[in-house]
Amino acid sequence: MATPTDPLRRALLAGLSALPLLATAHGPQSHASHPRAAALPPEQKPWGIAGDPARVTRTIEIRMGDDMRFQPDRLAVREGETLRLRAVNRGRVMHEIVIGTPEELAAHAELMKKHPGMEHDEPHMAHVPPGRRGDIVWHFNRPGDFAFACLIAGHFEAGMVGRIRVEPAAQEKTP
Repeated sequence: MATPTDPLRRALLAGLSALPLLATAHGPQSHASHPRAAALPPEQKPWGIAGDPARVTRTIEIRMGDDMRFQPDRLAVREGETLRLRAVNRGRVMHEIVIGTPEELAAHAELMKKHPGMEHDEPHMAHVPPGRRGDIVWHFNRPGDFAFACLIAGHFEAGMVGRIRVEPAAQEKTP
């Protein structure tokens, strides 16, 4: 019996609650140009919150290709860092990068198989056409092990997944 804390059930409920937002999803234009992007306040996620571009401490380029791999596919981040993840699509097909927990990404990948034309407009996602790039500015304010993936139907299943390790901020020792 599924409980309210069951990861799949939580992911599915989150997906259903996002359906009104998905109805306003857009094509390959920048997320910043979307009218709803500025209207909604940032939402705290288990893996962090949308970051302020003025507070970016470093940019990491993540290359995506038709071999269904990310390069690099492992990131080390310190809690409290705000990063620009620059996704560069070197392939000939559409790819995307979505940050989340492994459980939420797996559930969302299943949803994408049922609705392959579904597009996204969330700050932890970038939909990147061939030969283009997309940025995610993210504030990693929660330690833990997270992931990023391409959730276009078939890509996740082919192994287009990466890992993010957010190390806890160093605690100052008091005498």
